[in-house]
Amino acid sequence: MDCGIYQERELKPRNWAPFPVNPRHVNAVLLTHAHLDHCGLLPRLVREGFHGPVYCTSPTAEIAEIILLDSAHILQEDAEFKRRRHEREGRRGPYPEIPLYTAEDAQACIPLFKAVRYGEIVNIGENIQATFHDAGHVLGSSMIKLMVRRHDDKRTIIFSGDIGRWNKPILRDPTVFEHADYIVMESTYGGESTEKVEEAAGKLAEIVNITAMDGGNIVIPSFALERSQEILYYLNKFLLEDRIPHLMVFVDSPMAVSITEVFKKHPEFLDEEMRRLLQENSPFEFPGLHLVRTRDESKAINHIKGSVIITAGSGMCTGGRIKHHLITNIFRAESTILFVGYQAAGTLGRQIIEGSQEVRILGQHYPVKARVAQLHGFSAHGDRDELLKWLSSIQKRPRQIFVTHGEPETSRRFAELVTGKTGWETSVPHYQDSVILE
Repeated sequence: MDCGIYQERELKPRNWAPFPVNPRHVNAVLLTHAHLDHCGLLPRLVREGFHGPVYCTSPTAEIAEIILLDSAHILQEDAEFKRRRHEREGRRGPYPEIPLYTAEDAQACIPLFKAVRYGEIVNIGENIQATFHDAGHVLGSSMIKLMVRRHDDKRTIIFSGDIGRWNKPILRDPTVFEHADYIVMESTYGGESTEKVEEAAGKLAEIVNITAMDGGNIVIPSFALERSQEILYYLNKFLLEDRIPHLMVFVDSPMAVSITEVFKKHPEFLDEEMRRLLQENSPFEFPGLHLVRTRDESKAINHIKGSVIITAGSGMCTGGRIKHHLITNIFRAESTILFVGYQAAGTLGRQIIEGSQEVRILGQHYPVKARVAQLHGFSAHGDRDELLKWLSSIQKRPRQIFVTHGEPETSRRFAELVTGKTGWETSVPHYQDSVILE
């Protein structure tokens, strides 16, 4: 169930550690969605012997191909950059100076993707059936229900994947379930009640207006999948309503541009309003929008006079073109660095939002003088109240709820909250814990 990469600095050694299970002995992978922390280790799994099917929705398969090839390219570039830097400095870094995997490794994954539809039953061997359901998290994202049979007995296990939010634009609401024997669920924002998306949208408009008045740029580190498209949705909306000045908007991410094409290709996965917008006032084609692919186009942005809006990857500032835009803007008091997503511990993005006065970018130190803001309302993850809402549809007491995919203290608090409100048994597994489902 998923095979993701660790992005937190202190957990990165796990990406190089031996797999807990021999990849040659794995029959199939069920992929909930195409974010790197869910699919990013698939190339290594395949290189080390996995050759079974990777079941997922059509958009997930198409987006995973884009993201994995981009990830491999970045890993190769970073390894070479670090090798040269360490050679100049006469030292060795904490990680190998070879890429975790290559573009060839990523390409080898692509033929293994097997597209499934929401609600379709997939037989995994003789005694396991899987069905995929809309998670409302990102385009094509899934919750996966397993039906496991042994003799005349059967158990239902629901893997939540990443749980989306209700009443957000572009996507439909998350699927809810009435019964499960076991639930494995995420808890990314399980410790807090975050602002609603409309509140965050209002603050986005305010930040654009203030920064433009000061003559600065609005630099948005943004995830290529979902967040970039949602930001475009609201910028288009504000421009149509004349709520913000008509600035040039740059999506400086070839990956985000390619993923946006997948959105256009699969309107059947979008909500009704978004399908209508694509026909009338598409947020992916409005005047002043520039979809940037080449390096030269990216560099030219820094020579434009006046304020502009720049969204670029990566969303946590761990790589990609956003680093170059940070270098150009982070020391400018009139500019704003606007975070619209979760920032994992140890990442450059986390350092900036936690108030670091100086940060290291591409081997050089820069003072942080720009305005720094973070909007949680654009998160594609349900917050504490929405996670509880998702659980509230369960009519019969589950045998066990496993709370995962969150910082340890957040997961622990959310598990205690669930037990306190429902009386259900919960646990927070540790890395590589084994559990026997009786």
